[in-house]
Amino acid sequence: MPPPLSRSLYRPRTCDSLLDDIVLTHSLFLPTERFLQQLQQQYPRLQGTSGSQGPCLRLLLDGVTFVAAAGPSLAPEEPAGLRRKRAVLAVLLHFLDTYKGLLQEEASAGRVVKELYLLIMKDASLYRELEDEVLRLHQLVEAVELKAAEETPPPGRPVKPLFRHFRRIDSCLQTRVAFRGSDEIFCRVYMPDHSYVTIRSRLSASVHDILAAVSEKLQYSEERGARHDGLLLVTVASSGEKAVLQPSEECVFTALGINSHLFACTRDTLESLVPLPEEMPVAPGDTEIHRAEPEEVAKHLTAFHWELFRCIHELEFVDYVFHGERGRRETANLELLLQRCSEVQHWVGTELLLCESLGKRAHLLKKLIKIAAICKQNQDMLSFYAVVIGLNNAAISRLRLTWEKLPGKFKNLFRKFENLTDPCRNHKSYREVLAKMKPPLIPFVPLILKDLTFLHEGSKTLLDGLVNMEKLHCIAEKVRTIRKYRSRPLCLELEASPAQLQTKAYVRQLQVIDNQNLLFELSYKLEPGGQ
Repeated sequence: MPPPLSRSLYRPRTCDSLLDDIVLTHSLFLPTERFLQQLQQQYPRLQGTSGSQGPCLRLLLDGVTFVAAAGPSLAPEEPAGLRRKRAVLAVLLHFLDTYKGLLQEEASAGRVVKELYLLIMKDASLYRELEDEVLRLHQLVEAVELKAAEETPPPGRPVKPLFRHFRRIDSCLQTRVAFRGSDEIFCRVYMPDHSYVTIRSRLSASVHDILAAVSEKLQYSEERGARHDGLLLVTVASSGEKAVLQPSEECVFTALGINSHLFACTRDTLESLVPLPEEMPVAPGDTEIHRAEPEEVAKHLTAFHWELFRCIHELEFVDYVFHGERGRRETANLELLLQRCSEVQHWVGTELLLCESLGKRAHLLKKLIKIAAICKQNQDMLSFYAVVIGLNNAAISRLRLTWEKLPGKFKNLFRKFENLTDPCRNHKSYREVLAKMKPPLIPFVPLILKDLTFLHEGSKTLLDGLVNMEKLHCIAEKVRTIRKYRSRPLCLELEASPAQLQTKAYVRQLQVIDNQNLLFELSYKLEPGGQ
């Protein structure tokens, strides 16, 4: 039996806020399927009855009734059974409105929703007072069911590529859409000799399933194919670091590092695995960054990161921090944005260190600081932070001759940026700037995850056997800030000229060096005596 909610539930709070707190955070103490089952038990089966008395949802519904009683939507003279039905409907409607397409990934929870929906529809005609709520419920359930009907993909359904795997310009120019665990993707799995097989797999596939697909592709003999579980699936980073994945792990594709790859090998060949040769030539040369105007690069960074940010379901933030591996299926879009943030940081260092000419390098440094300034002006704090962190990489900050050639105006500007991104006093400077911004804006997402982690580790979910509603409310408040940031559409003027499309493609498929040792090697070649 789940723990009951603490009585802080009844502190003055709007009905919508109360519902939102529970819907956003219930998974901290009660799995979604059980939450819905208890909600179903609370629905009165006969007029005048009160349903089962599970303490968790009973207290929640009592709270909804209590808070709503002061409003016009719930008349005090209504029968107790009708009030309870209305409270159950309020919770269910808010749940569906929040979860939307995520229910497609939770089949068991979806079944409970349908059962409760049918139960409500059976006696809806007895309560004309619930007509509006029932109509909205029908619309929400119908929308979810229409999407769920497409869960088994038809033969012609396109397979989604992950953004770092884009290589064709027509693919990388497409608007980003959210990933779900049921989505199918193409992925290369390499062998110790760097040959590879391309498999088609669900994003949520387990390591065991991936290895089974690899074995089938390799056309193992029946005897050897039966032993595909003897194969290991290993991630190999560009630095040579290896990590063996466990058979039960899921959604490993979105957890890969920027230049990491999946390898299948036997235990005997594990030690022989080496990274793939660098995908980009480590040689000087002018890339798109040298041709494009900083304003255009900044706009395309913001536009792309806004697409990625919009793809993240707000519940992914809760799952990422509080559920760890168990919630990975729900956090694919968040993980991709975090990887993109790291990618931009390494892009800054890569472009500077592949620029051999001191004059060109200093000019590029000035351009990158301009790009950071424009991103800040566009209220894209994710790109702003990523560029500033990239410029603070030790392999870049040691380039004394390059920094000395930077005009004083830009040196002072960069110092201001360093102060703004200074983590002192819990990122006080950044938080003050962010508080003055109005939506739409893109926050520095890693700091949101840090705040949620602090809330989680700083207080217990259960206090004396009761759910700590104050903790849940603080977590929900943080998630609601994300909702606020995305409450208005982003409007950027972007041309569709060939030059602009080339810049857009460049920004969306950055090729970077993420091996810190290699970055240092390049740095010392450029300026051997730098400090």
